[in-house]
Amino acid sequence: MKRLLVCVAALLGFAFAAGAQAAGIVVPAEQRYSAYSGSVPECDDAGVLGQITGGFGWKEYWFWNSSAQVSGFDRIRELGLRANGLGYIPRRYCAARAEIAGVGERVVVYQIAEALGPIGWGYGVEWCVVSFDRNLAYAPGCSALRPFVQRKLVYDVLRARY
Repeated sequence: MKRLLVCVAALLGFAFAAGAQAAGIVVPAEQRYSAYSGSVPECDDAGVLGQITGGFGWKEYWFWNSSAQVSGFDRIRELGLRANGLGYIPRRYCAARAEIAGVGERVVVYQIAEALGPIGWGYGVEWCVVSFDRNLAYAPGCSALRPFVQRKLVYDVLRARY
């Protein structure tokens, strides 16, 4: 009899936990035991754009033997802030138009994430230049760096605007 009561109590506990998860009850990242502050730099921050510029030039030179360089950014837009939900690492999703020297204008999609810099210190920037993702790391069309829900919708908007 005692086993039966323990089993029923365990099943009710699991059912309650599953119901809470299904209802969308999540603990925001700022309230966890290893809390995040929830603050990430803006899309037009000079440090963020500098990381993209330097990383693109380095990658093109060392991996692809190319002299392509980013010479400037314009039309910088935020696609979403914490668009995947409160339970995930705080991220800001952005897109911009970059002038590539000798090539022309290309769309750059990037995300800025809290605590994903070197050894988890500072912010981290992941970026992709459309039509320069030669190893298809963020394929198709750099959509892997966009928020889950907006990948298809933003792709159509970016094609129309840029």
